[in-house]
Formats: sequence, C-alpha cells, structure tokens
Amino acid sequence: MTQAGLDIVTFGCRLNLAESASMRALAAEAGLADTVVVNTCAVTSEAERQARQAIRRLRRERPAARIVATGCAVQIDAASWAAMPEVDAVMGNAEKLNPATYAAFATGRAIAVGPWEDASALPDDPAPDLPGHSRGFLQVQNGCDHRCTFCVIPFGRGPSRSLPAGAVVERARAMVAAGRNEIVLSGVDLTAWGADLPGNPGLGALCRRLLKLVPELPRLRLSSLDPVEIDDELVALLGEEPRLMPHLHLSVQAGADLTLKRMKRRHGRDDVLRLVDKARARRPDVVFGADLIAGFPTETDTMFADTLALVEQADLLWLHVFPYSPRAGTPAARMPQVPGPVRRERAARLRAAGEARVDRFLQAQRGRVVSALIELDGSGHTEHFAPVRPVEALPAGAVVDLAVVGVEGRWLIATSVERAAA
Repeated sequence: MTQAGLDIVTFGCRLNLAESASMRALAAEAGLADTVVVNTCAVTSEAERQARQAIRRLRRERPAARIVATGCAVQIDAASWAAMPEVDAVMGNAEKLNPATYAAFATGRAIAVGPWEDASALPDDPAPDLPGHSRGFLQVQNGCDHRCTFCVIPFGRGPSRSLPAGAVVERARAMVAAGRNEIVLSGVDLTAWGADLPGNPGLGALCRRLLKLVPELPRLRLSSLDPVEIDDELVALLGEEPRLMPHLHLSVQAGADLTLKRMKRRHGRDDVLRLVDKARARRPDVVFGADLIAGFPTETDTMFADTLALVEQADLLWLHVFPYSPRAGTPAARMPQVPGPVRRERAARLRAAGEARVDRFLQAQRGRVVSALIELDGSGHTEHFAPVRPVEALPAGAVVDLAVVGVEGRWLIATSVERAAA
C-alpha cells in the first residue's frame, strides 16, 4: 500500500475487482491523492466485518488520509458506514463508477448514496485491466432480479441490466488489440444477460456472436452461471466452438431439493444433473465448478448428505464452499439456524470432497498436452482452469501448449512441448 498516495482496497468478487480497477483509473484522472477507497462486499456478514476491520486499521496506519467507503455493503446500509468515525465519506455502487463522483471529491464535496433508479445501466468502461491478471474481465451484466432467501446482493446491485451485444463486441476487440488472449465474461447474474434487451437474446447468442465477430480472440471463458438459466444455444456452442473454454462454474448452492426450495432457488437437484449430462454429451471433456453453501438454516444431516453426494454424482471439481452466514433482513436469517460448529464441519467435508476430485483430475493430466494462458507471475491456467506451473519462463499473456510432467499439490507441473520432445 502506498503510504501517501491513492489506494483502492477491495473485498469480494471478481466483479468488485474489475470495478476497483475502473475506480482507480477514475480517481487518478481526477487527481485524488492521499485517499483510500474501500470497496466493500455484502455477500456474507464476515466479508462486511473484515471490511470494517480494514477501515479501522487503515485509519491507524494513515491518520491523515481521506478514507472513502463504497461497494455493496455501503449501498445497502450507507448510514452505518457513514457513522464510522474512521470514514470520511461514502459513495454508492452507481456513484463509484461515475467520473463526476471523483471530480466532486477532488473539490471536497461529499457524495451521497443514490437510488438505483438514477444509476446508469453499466459503467462506461466495464473492461479494465486487473492487477496481476493477463486475462481480461469484461463486465456484460450487472444486478439481479431474483430474491434468494439468503442473499442481499440485489439490494446492493439493483435490477439486472445488460450491456448490448454490439458494445460487448466492441470492447472485446479493444481488449484483444491490447494483448488479451483470454476474455472472461462477468456479471452478477451472467446468465440473465439479454433479458432486458429487445428480443430477449440469451447468453449463448451473445457468445456465438462474440466468437464470430472477434475471430482473433483465442479463448473465451464464462464466470459463474445459474444452472436453470443456461440456454440450449450455449450448450450447443460448447460442443461446436473450441475457443469457448470447457469449464463452467455453476451457482448450485445445495444438493437437496427442500434446501433449494427454502433458498428460493429456481433449480432442483435433477436440473443440475441433467445440465452436466447435456454439456458432457456436447463436450465430453468439460469440467464443472460450483458454489455451495454448508449449513443453510433447517439443513439436516440427510439434506447435507444430498449435497455431498451431488459433488460425486455431478463430478464437481472447483468448489467455492461457504459456511452459511446469516444476513440481517433476509428471510433465511429468520429461519431455524444450524449451529456454527456444524456449519463449519460440513463446509470442511465439502471442501475435502472437492479436493479429492481435484487431485484425481490433476493426476489424470500427467503425460497430456494442455493449453495454458500464462499469467503475469509466470504461472498459468489450462483450458479446464487447472493451475499450471511451467518449469521454464514463458511470456505473460501467451497461450502455449504444455506437456504435463508432474503434480505438486494443486499445481500441474509442465514444460513446453518442444522441450518435452527434445
């Protein structure tokens, strides 16, 4: 962290990271100095606690700096953040992406948190460079129209809004021209893309158009997907277009139908199994990640066993496991709660199940040739999102074929095909 300069501290999802990159550029352009902007997350109460703790620490470390709080937690409850003695100002999720906000800060004027009705659809530049990444993250959607009983994000992000396909293509071309060989389409509810646009196009149509009109793009990857919203065209494209990466991360949350119903999710257990079967029929090597919540209110041992079994049945690899965290104001917070130690124990069991499947997958890659995008630190990710560590230095941002020669922990160890053949 710069002691007397401009800093952005980010909590939460990749979308927040991308927006923080945009915020940094806007703040620098406005000439802000000796300022720290804390971009908060509201997905769990723990994320909010960590952000408040960070603000208190920042005030001790930089007593003269201006500290500004923003992000989903601030959008939802601006008054409590503004009341923190360490916070000089707050701004909402719409304001944080508006150049006028930073111009106002530069002149010392305070910024309020406005209603979503006054917000523009999406930031002017939803495709910033993310520090530490050679991949490009292209935000094509924001907000959410659903009301899952455990989630406050719709109140922080507002209704679903889509970036029109023409603008997506234009920004993708610019990213490729700037040297991005992999683009990740991102959003709060990515599979809702297009529902608010004329003709209601789906995400599959967007991906098809993007790959057709930007033939110079080597790799297209998708961020988290709602299983019930994945359209047939996207599944078909997965089998037709090798540039669409065979790695789908699903917002599954649970594997028991009653738990899913109480979460107010729109899919059931069998919907997940049918989806993975359809996708594998089109692209046999496709792999799946999943978001899972352990210890949701009223979850019994039997319900949890259904979730644990789904990891095996659907062959879910890259798991993001969260012990349930009650959020004030949500219906789930008023349901009978599972004791904290039970939540943590179930989360540990889910993570262990995922780790076992990852290990099995990585071991099966020995002796194979994989395609990897090289990151800025010299590591990389294969088309299946497996982390790989080349034994030789390779140019950042390049897509290279590598021969897998070993496995160390969660890493594939690989060398160039030419070196392996020598």
